Amino acid sequence: MLLHSHKLSGLKTKKVLFEENFPALDSGTLEYLKDLSSRRKALEESINGTSFTSEVIQREMSGGLTSQCQRDLQKLELYLPLLENLILQLDKIENKNRVFRWTSELRLRWSSAINASSMLNLGTPKFFQINDLRFELGMVLFLYGALLRERALEIIMSQDLAESCTLFRKAAGVYNYLAEDVLPVLQPLLPRERPIEVMTSMSNVMKLICLAEAQAVTTNRAEQRASSQNLLTKLQYGVTQFLLEARYIMKSDVDLYNVSNRLVDFISLNCLLHQARGQKHVAIELYEEGKIGLAIGVLRDAVSNMSGRSPSNESWHAVFSEEKSALRVILKRYEDENGFIYLERIPDAYELPSLEGKRIVEAIPYAPKRLGRELMFRI
Repeated sequence: MLLHSHKLSGLKTKKVLFEENFPALDSGTLEYLKDLSSRRKALEESINGTSFTSEVIQREMSGGLTSQCQRDLQKLELYLPLLENLILQLDKIENKNRVFRWTSELRLRWSSAINASSMLNLGTPKFFQINDLRFELGMVLFLYGALLRERALEIIMSQDLAESCTLFRKAAGVYNYLAEDVLPVLQPLLPRERPIEVMTSMSNVMKLICLAEAQAVTTNRAEQRASSQNLLTKLQYGVTQFLLEARYIMKSDVDLYNVSNRLVDFISLNCLLHQARGQKHVAIELYEEGKIGLAIGVLRDAVSNMSGRSPSNESWHAVFSEEKSALRVILKRYEDENGFIYLERIPDAYELPSLEGKRIVEAIPYAPKRLGRELMFRI
C-alpha cells in the first residue's frame, strides 16, 4: 500500500447564514435557505470540532454510523445538493452586481489543510475569504473528495479492498469534476492569497494521487491472487507513473510552490517505494529465468535508490525500513548463490532493464445531485 499522508480533510470554516443575506420572496425560499444554513452549521461544527453533541446522539442522528468520517460524508451529501441548486438559481438572475453584493456579505471563509503557511502562531488556522459561492462549492467538494479518500484508507484495515478501491476512484471523480467543471470559472476571480485547494492544478494532483492509491489497492489484490511477476511489475510501476505525473504538475505550476512539504514528500517517497517494489518483481522474474546477475543488479539499484532517502515521519520510516530489509534479504540470497554457483557478471546500472507500467484504474465520474428546486428572491 501507499504511505499514508496527513489529513487533507483538516479544513476549518466560519459561520454562514444564508437567510440573512439572500432576500427570499416567498416562504418556501426562506425555508430552503434556513435548511441550507442548518445543513452547513452541522458540517461546520463537525469539522471545526465545536459540536457539543455526545457520541451516542451523533451515532443515533446518523442512523448508527460509528465512523466520524462517514458521518461527515453524510452531512456533505445533504448539504451539497442544496448549495449547488442555490448557485444554479442565482446564475439565472440577470443583475449580477446584486448577487455579488449578497454573496460578499456572507463572508465565506475557509482555512487550508495543504498551504505551507496555513497555520498562524500557536496553531491558529489562517482563514481565506473569497466572495463567491463557487469558492464555497470548491472547498466543500475538495473536503468531500478528501473524506472519501480517508474512508477508503479506513476500510483497508478491514481488508475490504474492493470497496476501498471504489472509494478512491470516487474521490478521483470528485477532483476531476472540480478541475473541469467548478474551478475554471473561479480562477480569474481568485485573489493573490487563496487556499491551494481551489487551484485547478491541485485538483488534478489529487485526482492522480487517488488513482495511484486505487491502483495500489488493485495491485495488493493481484498479489493475494499470486499473479505473475510481470503483471505485478507493471501494476506497481503504474502506481509510480500516476505519482510522477502528479509530481510534474506540482513542479511546473508556480501556484503550487506553497504546498506543504509533507504532501510533496508523500508523493516523492511513494514514487520510490513503488518503483522499488516493481524492481523486486522484475528481479524475481529474472531469477526464475536464470538471469541471476541481472536480477542482482536490479535489486542493488532498488536498495541504492531507497537508501538515499530516510523519511522523518515515524510510520513512513517503518514502511521504508521494512521494504529495504525485504529487498536486502532477497539480494543476499541471490548474491550468495551467484558467488558459490553461477558466477555471473553483475551489470552496470545503465545495462539494467527499464520498468514498464500499466494503469488499469479510472475515476468514477462525480454526478452532482441538483434538486431543480426554483427559488424566488426580491430583486
